[in-house]
Amino acid sequence: MTADINTPDPTDHPATGLDEVVHQRVRLGILAIAHEARRVEFGYLRIHLDLTAGNLSKHLSVLETAGLVEIEKGYEGKRARTWITLTTAGSAALAEEIGHLKMLIARVETTTEVQ
Repeated sequence: MTADINTPDPTDHPATGLDEVVHQRVRLGILAIAHEARRVEFGYLRIHLDLTAGNLSKHLSVLETAGLVEIEKGYEGKRARTWITLTTAGSAALAEEIGHLKMLIARVETTTEVQ
């Protein structure tokens, strides 16, 4: 595909705004689920995202390092539990990612209609 004079600057393409930390399938799922709840339990994420505990832990570590989630360890009765909460920055990053995805979808749909 070649660009012509009427084509917008390629750096303005919605795909360039996608965040590598947020956009990865598992991490996007974690953020979306955490957005739906005040806090979410590790086991719930593991089951609903179909992950091993180790894989989920690695993704949570990336999100925690980026400041997008907070991880709280504690006990519920005698069972150790880990809860994940979306931070304000995490909520903003998720909203921005969804915004870029909506723009990308609109662009694809517009291009599909023209063809």
